[in-house]
Amino acid sequence: MNFTGTKNYVATKDLQMAVNAAVTLQRPLLIKGEPGTGKTLLAEEVAAALGMPLMQWHVKSTTKAQQGLYEYDAVSRLRDSQLGNDKVNDVANYINKGKLWQAFDADERVVLLIDEIDKADIEFPNDLLVELDKMEFHVYETGERVQARHRPVVIITSNNEKELPDAFLRRCFFHYINFPDKDTMKAIVDVHYPDISQALVAEAMQMFFDVREIPGLKKKPSTSELLDWLKLLMADEIPEDLLANRDPTKAIPPLYGALLKNEQDVQLLERLAFMSRREQR
Repeated sequence: MNFTGTKNYVATKDLQMAVNAAVTLQRPLLIKGEPGTGKTLLAEEVAAALGMPLMQWHVKSTTKAQQGLYEYDAVSRLRDSQLGNDKVNDVANYINKGKLWQAFDADERVVLLIDEIDKADIEFPNDLLVELDKMEFHVYETGERVQARHRPVVIITSNNEKELPDAFLRRCFFHYINFPDKDTMKAIVDVHYPDISQALVAEAMQMFFDVREIPGLKKKPSTSELLDWLKLLMADEIPEDLLANRDPTKAIPPLYGALLKNEQDVQLLERLAFMSRREQR
C-alpha cells in the first residue's frame, strides 16, 4: 500500500512520505497545520486511496478518552432492573462501544481519524497511550480484553491550540502541513475547479496572498477559504479585470466575507485603505 494523493487531494512529496512512513511503522500519524489546510480531509482521502473504511472520532472540549473505548450505561441498567427486564443479568448489554473499539473489532483494516485532539483536556492524549501503542484495552465491567483484529491506520489532527505530552508525541509520526506555495495552491484550485478561468485564478490568488502577507491579521485566510471565495467569484460572475484593476485605495476585496472572518481584520484593511487614500492626495 502506497499513498500518493488522489484526484481530489493534492499531497506534497513530504506529506506522501509521512503517510507511508506512519503506515510502515504502524504508528499514529500526527498532523498539524493551519486550520483549513486539509488535515481532516487527508484521512478521508487516505482511506479512499488505500481502499479502507474510514471511522471518525471528532474530539470536543468535553470528550473523554474513555468514550473512545466504551461507555457503561448504568442508568439504563438500573431502569431495566426496576422494570424486571431479564437483560440486566448480562452487563454486556449496557456496554456501548466507542470508536476505538469499533476500529479494533472491524472485520478489515480501517483508517481511524481522531480529529482535533488538542480540543480535549491535557490528560486526554495520556489516557490513550497504551491503547494506541499496544492496540488493546481492558473492559472492567465484563473482564474481557479487547485486542485489535487488524491494526488500524490512525491519523490524529491538531490545530496546535495546546501542547501535547511528550510521552504521546514519542509514539507518533509527526508531520506539519506547511501552507501551500503558489504552485501547489494552483494545483489545488485546478483539482476543485478544473473549468475555472485561469485569468480569474491568477488575479484572485495574487490578491489572496497579498492579504495573507498583511502584518497584524488576527486570522489569515486559509486554503478552504480561498476555494469558497473562488466559488463565489464564479457564481457572481466577477470579471478578472475587476480584480486586476482594483482601486488600491480600497483594500477590502470583493465578497471579502469568504476570506476575512472577524471584525478586527476588516477594520485593519479599512485603515490601510484610508491611509492609502491620504497618501495619494
